[in-house]
Amino acid sequence: MIVCNNGSYKKPAGDTRNNWVTMMFPTKCRFNCFGKQSHINTCTQAFRDLERFGFEFGDFGFARNHVHFPINVPKKYSLEGAEIMLKSYSSKKMFEMHPGFRKRYPRGSFWSGYEHHESTGLKNLEESSDYCRNQQLHHGVFVIDDCQQRLSC
Repeated sequence: MIVCNNGSYKKPAGDTRNNWVTMMFPTKCRFNCFGKQSHINTCTQAFRDLERFGFEFGDFGFARNHVHFPINVPKKYSLEGAEIMLKSYSSKKMFEMHPGFRKRYPRGSFWSGYEHHESTGLKNLEESSDYCRNQQLHHGVFVIDDCQQRLSC
């Protein structure tokens, strides 16, 4: 019997596992901050900016006072570390883009200390995404579209 082993083991180039989690972040004091499309766009873009660190996001679902979203957390971050990154960066961007929030949140804390997360396997990832997409319908929320649009020439 001949053993063929060259002694070389190559580690896969990327993260081969998935760590999909569905998270829910409520705003501080449950203030209704996501009634305008510009606020939703700012928060979504802030989360998407963190994709450069390896985070993958599913569909975002905004109700008036909270957000649901599935996220694939990279191996190098714990759930607590990921939550801190997401909340701190997104609140910083919200205060930068919408200075009026400083009146409502004078201490600079946009998100509540509460958070909810649950593991989401690949089998029920689509169910979780559907739930996130249908938040406005589920809560009966009407969002005001206050974003500027370009005029056609």
